[in-house]
Amino acid sequence: MYIAIGIILLLAALFLIVAVLLQSGKDKGLSGSISGGSSDTYFGKNKGKSRERKLNTLTIVVAVVFMLIVLFVFITQDYTPLWGADATTTTGAASTTTALTTTTAA
Repeated sequence: MYIAIGIILLLAALFLIVAVLLQSGKDKGLSGSISGGSSDTYFGKNKGKSRERKLNTLTIVVAVVFMLIVLFVFITQDYTPLWGADATTTTGAASTTTALTTTTAA
């Protein structure tokens, strides 16, 4: 299950990177005023805006799904302590505590 979630997270992260790079800024800046920046027709102006709007909405949806999946994985993960001292203070680490006491007794 975690492998599938990891693949989904990887694909979502790659999509977010590409989507953010494809989006243009809200202000065209100096380059838009020098070169003209857009088409003169009504359809040409709105076609770009509708694509930007769809890409912006899709980016927000994928970012929220990405965040929810990361929170789900964080909440459902198994806690494995890195040091022996933490193993005695956590719940559900009875086997670690038993392993520590048997190695010190021997």
